[in-house]
Amino acid sequence: MTTAAQTQIPGYIAGTWDIDPVHSEVSFTVRHMMVSKVRGRFTGFSGTITTADDVTASGVQVEIDATSIDTANAQRDGHVRSADFFDVENHPTWSFTSTAVRQDGDDLAVDGELTVKGVTRPVTLAVEVGGFGPDAYGGTRAGFTATTSINRSDFGVDIAMPLDGGGVVVSEKVQITLEIQGVLRTS
Repeated sequence: MTTAAQTQIPGYIAGTWDIDPVHSEVSFTVRHMMVSKVRGRFTGFSGTITTADDVTASGVQVEIDATSIDTANAQRDGHVRSADFFDVENHPTWSFTSTAVRQDGDDLAVDGELTVKGVTRPVTLAVEVGGFGPDAYGGTRAGFTATTSINRSDFGVDIAMPLDGGGVVVSEKVQITLEIQGVLRTS
C-alpha cells in the first residue's frame, strides 16, 4: 500500500536505518534571562528508524546520553548535569520510542513516549523527510528533521530561578530539534 506521504518522498525505501551520530544532531533551545536563547546539544546518542512499506507503520527508537550535554560552556554544562536540572548521576540515559506515525496534512507526525529523568510523557514530533539516496561508500542514506516543544517541568526539570523584576532565568518551554541521517542496514 502506498500512502500519500510516500508519493511525496522521492526515493522512499523501506528498511532499518541506524542513526549516524557523525552526521546527525540532537539539540535544544531554551530562553535564558527572558531576553535571549541558549542552545545546547547532546554529543552521545544512538537509535534506529524503521521505514515500513506503509510509512504509517514505521517506527523510531532513540537513546540519548544525558551526560553528553554541550552548551559551549563547561561551567553551565556542569550545572545542567547536576540534580538541579538533569540529575545525570541518577538518570544518565533518556529515550524516545515512537507509538505511531501518521500523516498530518502533507507532512508526517511521529507520536511517541519521551523519557527524561525517569519521567515518561507523550510527545509529537513534526517530521520533514529530507530524502533517500546513495552515499559515497556504496550504502544508502536517509535524512530527517524533527521538531517539538516540551515543558521542562513536565519531565521533572523543575528548578525555579525567578528574576527580581519578574520572569525566570530559564524558561519552561524547550524547543527540540533533531537533524538525523540514517544508514540503511544491509543485513
